[in-house]
Amino acid sequence: MAIYKDVLETIHMLEREHLDIRTTTMGISLLDCFGRDHRESSRKVYDKITRLAENLVKVADEVGDEYGISIVNKRLSVTPIALAAAGSTEEWLLYAKALDNAAREVGVDIIGGFSALVHKGCTKSDESFIDAIPYALSETSSLCSSINLGSTKSGINMDAVRRMGPMILKTAYLTREEQSFGCAKFVAFANAVEDNPFMAGAFHGIGEAENVINVGVSGPGVVKTALEGMENASVDEIAETIKQTAFKITRAGQLIGREVSRRLGIPFGILDLSLAPTPAIGDSVAEILEVMGLERCGAHGSTAALAMLTDAVKKGGIMASGHVGGLSGAFIPVSEDNRMIAAAQDGCLTFDKLEAMTSVCSVGLDMIAIPGDTPAETISAMIADEAAIGVINNKTTAVRVIPVYGMKEGDTADWGGLFGSAPVMGINRFDSSRFIERGGRMPAPVHSFKN
Repeated sequence: MAIYKDVLETIHMLEREHLDIRTTTMGISLLDCFGRDHRESSRKVYDKITRLAENLVKVADEVGDEYGISIVNKRLSVTPIALAAAGSTEEWLLYAKALDNAAREVGVDIIGGFSALVHKGCTKSDESFIDAIPYALSETSSLCSSINLGSTKSGINMDAVRRMGPMILKTAYLTREEQSFGCAKFVAFANAVEDNPFMAGAFHGIGEAENVINVGVSGPGVVKTALEGMENASVDEIAETIKQTAFKITRAGQLIGREVSRRLGIPFGILDLSLAPTPAIGDSVAEILEVMGLERCGAHGSTAALAMLTDAVKKGGIMASGHVGGLSGAFIPVSEDNRMIAAAQDGCLTFDKLEAMTSVCSVGLDMIAIPGDTPAETISAMIADEAAIGVINNKTTAVRVIPVYGMKEGDTADWGGLFGSAPVMGINRFDSSRFIERGGRMPAPVHSFKN
């Protein structure tokens, strides 16, 4: 009878509550592909990816069909390219196009790893790499890029932070015909993790094996449904229900991930249990917070409710899999969550409130549309703020903002698919430029001397 109940629960989660495997991501090391000849190296990159990932989409589709669990995205992540090679802006574009062409050849949705790790400083090659990012994102379709510019152990590279604002604005301009969509494929990190299967920040870390399968699971709708009818429950009862639900979701992801891994003959890496919303009605992290008792996401209490949700999700996931990793918790991407969009349109969810909520969510300021005329220094200051939250609190934080060229506060940008649409949010217009222009490296925080 218990088995029958579990089967019914799983069917219900799949059919009515938007449970899915958000992504099966193959990580590939490219450390053996590089030499002095960049054209030859880029060919080696293309050849290795197409060889190792040749059957990823086919196998993922077969497993999804057999188990009746949709695998929404098939993705690739590679060694941070700026870590493995050195080049000029033109040479970096060779690698960008090799990665994009390889992704297209094997049929995956997105490829990540056009990335650099500059949390303590930039080489000359890193600087040319940053200059190449806007062109790479505007001249490719599947490529995602990221920069790690801070860590708890090293502090924040404010020289790199200063470069982010102009680079993001240039990307917005070069992709202006697509409502600055190029910016949706770039993220600036502090404390980036090496095994993240979610874009735009996925890359294959240097501590990883030659080739692995990482899985990202979603399921906000499942959690929301579990909490409905608990009007008189205490917060600890709600937390326990979330934990139990996360356990079930994680077990489903573990099953799918290990089966894909087995059939491909590639080691299983990690399972990232992140409640990642989609534009579908009912598949919303904001709605979970509202079911807990908030009139609207963004109201006072939202940060506390999100903290409890994130913690309970992690606790349930850890019990269900021995290899939980990535960014497990809860994402709050505005454009991908219908209730967050509504809250932003109502004026309840503001940019500043979102920043406060990033202190307890999985990552940070995610998929937020801002006015196209936002000053570069203001964008850099947003990144500095978010990096500081991550560095001080020893957590991963990130910024993925889209200054939509030609749009102003109150307009709506629409990118379609999983990226969704977003209202252009108002931001603080007071000047940050004198602070950002100072540059340097913000010292690492002290963690052994706390009151």
